[in-house]
Amino acid sequence: MSYKTVLELARWMRTNPTPAEQIFWSKVRNKKFYGLKFYRQYIIEHSNILGSKSFFISDFYCHQGKTIIEIDGDIHHYQMEYDQLREERLIEMEYNILRFENDLVLNNWNAVESELKRKLLL
Repeated sequence: MSYKTVLELARWMRTNPTPAEQIFWSKVRNKKFYGLKFYRQYIIEHSNILGSKSFFISDFYCHQGKTIIEIDGDIHHYQMEYDQLREERLIEMEYNILRFENDLVLNNWNAVESELKRKLLL
């Protein structure tokens, strides 16, 4: 997939977030979360083989600790193998990955906040 196509997809995803992504973004946007900058639908190039580039789109990204935040909905139950391979590749690239279930973001922000603080601020 070309970068232009991936960028269009990321833009579409930014304008059509899940309810959990909306909540997460409302809590962290504009450096609201301890002054840290977060990006949403952040594009990461993960390979360039013979001029053919491949990309991942992370739900959220914080440069602090090179941390990717994924908000997992029902679809992740059906693509667990893909998620595992993707996560392994990102870890090889020295990214840290935090995963939160939709339900946790929607119903227990304090737990999400606590884990984010533990991983990003300590």
